[in-house]
Amino acid sequence: MKKMLFAILLALTLLHAKETQQTRLQAYEKFVKVVNMIEAYYVDELNTSTIINKALKGLLPNLDAHSSYLDKKAYKELKIQTNGEFGGLGIVVGMRNGVLTVISPIDDTPAFKAGIKAGDIILKINDKATIDMSLDEAVNLMRGKPSTKITLTIVRKGKKPFKVTITRGIIKIKSVKAYTLKGYPQIEYIRISSFDKNVVPSLKEILKQAKQQGKKGIIIDLRNNPGGLLNQAVGTLDLFIDKGILVSQKGRLKSENIEFKAHSFGTYKNIPIVVLVNGGSASASEIVAGGLQDHKRAVIVGEKTFGKGSVQAILPVNKDEAIRLTVARYYLPSGRTIQARGITPDIIIHPGKVKEINNTTAEITEANLKAHLKAELQKLDNKKTISKKTNEKVKKIDGDLQLLTGANILKALIIAKESK
Repeated sequence: MKKMLFAILLALTLLHAKETQQTRLQAYEKFVKVVNMIEAYYVDELNTSTIINKALKGLLPNLDAHSSYLDKKAYKELKIQTNGEFGGLGIVVGMRNGVLTVISPIDDTPAFKAGIKAGDIILKINDKATIDMSLDEAVNLMRGKPSTKITLTIVRKGKKPFKVTITRGIIKIKSVKAYTLKGYPQIEYIRISSFDKNVVPSLKEILKQAKQQGKKGIIIDLRNNPGGLLNQAVGTLDLFIDKGILVSQKGRLKSENIEFKAHSFGTYKNIPIVVLVNGGSASASEIVAGGLQDHKRAVIVGEKTFGKGSVQAILPVNKDEAIRLTVARYYLPSGRTIQARGITPDIIIHPGKVKEINNTTAEITEANLKAHLKAELQKLDNKKTISKKTNEKVKKIDGDLQLLTGANILKALIIAKESK
């Protein structure tokens, strides 16, 4: 095994010309020597395969926060997750400033219902401290059999550390939901919770129905959307932009330098759009928000986004294992990068509750009065009211200041468009 490992490492030295063969050979010799020393002297007996696997698990995260080694279990779970169903808490995490941080909870999952928020720092998973823990190790600890409990110790800005006990479940993601916004019948509200493989097909169907219903504006809610598949982000942009670059990626290898361009066919290029974002909007969400912003196709409302603009490729090591490796960075149409910078909204609005004025007389209109009187007449005549059934889903604003601001901006855009 040792001779084979040394032979492989020696062969690799001949494939690279930037460093001298002597320097590379010395580096590989040092690695093999350390492996031999661990095998010979470590307190517990370890074989070469175990040592190499541990070395890979330590190596990848040291390159950057998003690279990692995927063992058999992690590689299998990754394949399941990109198909839109997996087991666990429904929480997307990442390393920020060296600590385990919630990027976002996924809508309608155990973590979401338990009140986990974007920006929360996970200090402990059960009794294990997350300081110096790798991202993959943390994710593996949080996943487990459905109906089992896990306790997270959370640090949230402005609060003392507190514990949250969550029951694991099977996470089934319905990535796209659409509603008519209450009080704004001309607006279609579209919530995209993650960019899995179902986003673009779902959006196409929603937009087709919205057009048939005569909707005149769209709100796309990307708050707490941690990202997902690049092709779904590109496909989403292509639905609203008819020409030009949507996003590009640049890496060290020429093969990683790719430009994704818009197609004119099937584009909804005239409908006004508002996009809602916050600190939990990351990766693919930032590509969509930034692309629409650069093409001046949407007004971006909310808070600055997470700032994950790097490209990870899944490179199989064998049929059961792989590495997740950062191979490039994303660049928006204007040439700016997302990485560590995020997207700054056109209108910055922090989350908050809308103060409602309890003034019933101000809300009474002629139509309301007539409807009230008709209802009273029906009671007197002892007639049953027949209500019309509708399949239309309605979303209330429920005091959401960011959503209310977005709706009012979109309403103004619709008015401005119609006045031209």
